[in-house]
Amino acid sequence: MAAIHDEQYKIKEDLELQNNKRRKSTSYIESMEHSFCSQFLNGSNPWMARYVYGLIFLVMTLFAWGIRDYGRELLKEIERLKDCKGGETCLGTEGVLRVSLGCFIFYFTMFLSTAGTTKLHEARDSWHSGWWITKIFMGIGLMVLPFFIPNKFIEVYGEVAHFGAGVFLLIQLISIISFITWLNDCCRSEKYSERCYIQVTLLSLAAYIVCITGIILMYIWYAPELTCVRNIFFITMTLVLLHLMTSVSLHTKINAGFLTPGLMGLYIVYICWCALRS
Repeated sequence: MAAIHDEQYKIKEDLELQNNKRRKSTSYIESMEHSFCSQFLNGSNPWMARYVYGLIFLVMTLFAWGIRDYGRELLKEIERLKDCKGGETCLGTEGVLRVSLGCFIFYFTMFLSTAGTTKLHEARDSWHSGWWITKIFMGIGLMVLPFFIPNKFIEVYGEVAHFGAGVFLLIQLISIISFITWLNDCCRSEKYSERCYIQVTLLSLAAYIVCITGIILMYIWYAPELTCVRNIFFITMTLVLLHLMTSVSLHTKINAGFLTPGLMGLYIVYICWCALRS
């Protein structure tokens, strides 16, 4: 009887061990099916597409920055860019315009090919949220193509791009305001207000410190003399906007706290800094 009992116990242990292995294998397969790489290759998650497009845009932006600051020697080797007006500086600027044109063509093509998509599993949605390898090669090709376009066309595009840059900044501003408002509402909600109080306070304090430090440095570097009237005006307006946003946010009828104006202050200080450097 003891031997039979021991044998049954061993069989039971073996069955439990096999079941555990099956559960682990199943959970691993499910995790792999929902992993980033799987969704990237299969395009199974349309919500992930926005992050991939954002990453592609970041890579294109970094490439444009590299072309502007470190690509002058490379651009000199391209015959079509040798007659660029303004010498080396123009070469860097023109390189950015060419990368910008390739980026515009890529995203405008994606817009035209996916506009009006209403169903999740139709062909255009699959193209929107999948086919990433194809779109990566397409993006690379469209980034290289503008470097073979005549300079006259690039000059015209550069003039039109000024308007496009303004529209882009407006869209960017709306997106940032929407995100900051959502973050502030989330942190001040009943569910997270007590839990996130210290983090929100530290983040707000850090944002204001960076803003004030940035404004002081801009006064020192870009307005060292009273003759720099334009620079002084823009820096002062940035400081006034920061104070105005804080006052409105702390008004009793709004009472939105310091996080929203602090983060918005970071954005406007960054925009002012970029404008003064350009």
